[in-house]
Amino acid sequence: MNPNKQLWEKGDFTRLAETMRDSGAALVAKLGITKDLHVLDLGCGDGTTAIPAAQLGAKVLGVDIASNLVQAGNLRAKAAGLTNCTFQEGDATNLHELSDHTFDLTVSIFGAMFAPKPFDVAKEMVRVTKPGGRIIMGNWIPGDPTLVAQILKISSAYTPPPPEGFISPMLWGVESHVVERFGKAGIPKENISCVPDAFTFSAPFSTAEFVQRFKNYYGPTMNAFEAAENNGKASDLQRELEALFQSQNKSGNENSLSIPATFFRVTVTL
Repeated sequence: MNPNKQLWEKGDFTRLAETMRDSGAALVAKLGITKDLHVLDLGCGDGTTAIPAAQLGAKVLGVDIASNLVQAGNLRAKAAGLTNCTFQEGDATNLHELSDHTFDLTVSIFGAMFAPKPFDVAKEMVRVTKPGGRIIMGNWIPGDPTLVAQILKISSAYTPPPPEGFISPMLWGVESHVVERFGKAGIPKENISCVPDAFTFSAPFSTAEFVQRFKNYYGPTMNAFEAAENNGKASDLQRELEALFQSQNKSGNENSLSIPATFFRVTVTL
């Protein structure tokens, strides 16, 4: 089985995506989406950005490698009465089922960055986007002091080293790598911009519950806990994550969450 597919089908990312809905909709509202715009949401999960885009009138296709998230997305679209939003399985490194120059806007918010072969990912995003169209990516930033970069940093200390040839997904949060990858796909540097933005995780439950959701439902954190358990260090990992989440929570209430995380918003103009 494709190891990337295995990773993202391992848990149930919908349980984390529930905390991302408001920020997903707020981000989509900034993208200038108009009625009948053809939008591809790549690495879409269960539709945190695809569904708000469809609610603005766009014709949206969500593509994700995880079959459980595709199923969840289609159920959410149906429940919302959206006939202009569909989800299907696909691999960001090889979108062979999609034709050239199909989409006015290709979006990938914390999605395609986790696919292997980043040069192939950039090439495919450019290929399926129309001339004159745009690509928007949201990518976490390596070494950033906010939540997600720190979760991944802490988790990596408890897991075995990655296989030889592994390329960190966090490099999508480094402007020089973004420019190089899209440059190889034929996009000049002046058509690429990277600006910091913020995404807030919010929910009516405690930081301890949020840690449990990562532990039980988020593939990378699940792997970290399995490795830590084998080394007798699971309680250390638990303590580190709980301290991180508590220190980052801005809600002022121990029974609710408001945790901002900084990311790079990449805009590529074709």
